[in-house]
Amino acid sequence: MKIAVACMGDQVAGHFGHCERFKVFEVEGGVIRSEAVVPNPGHKPGFLPNFLGDMGVEAIIAGGMGGGAVEIFGERHIAVVVGAAGDARAAVEAWLQGALHTTGAVCHDHAHADTCGH
Repeated sequence: MKIAVACMGDQVAGHFGHCERFKVFEVEGGVIRSEAVVPNPGHKPGFLPNFLGDMGVEAIIAGGMGGGAVEIFGERHIAVVVGAAGDARAAVEAWLQGALHTTGAVCHDHAHADTCGH
């Protein structure tokens, strides 16, 4: 299973589309086996969910996310976890243990992307 985390550095980004990069974790048997860094290729409506889906990502973790992205991930059967914060690897480990749950922090206005998820 591949789990992507929208990141600013090693921290979960507050807004999915405006992250610097994605950390993509390969998980097998509930254990992280590897991680890779993928630079954000750019924020264009509808692009990033398909970009990550085409990479085989099955779950995405972020602080907040726009409704359009949430909808596309849903159409692609990719789990969305929003409302996360802190270290990206720790967020994945918490989700794998069932300790991280989505808050439904969906952004409706890109003007506040810096506070999305809070």
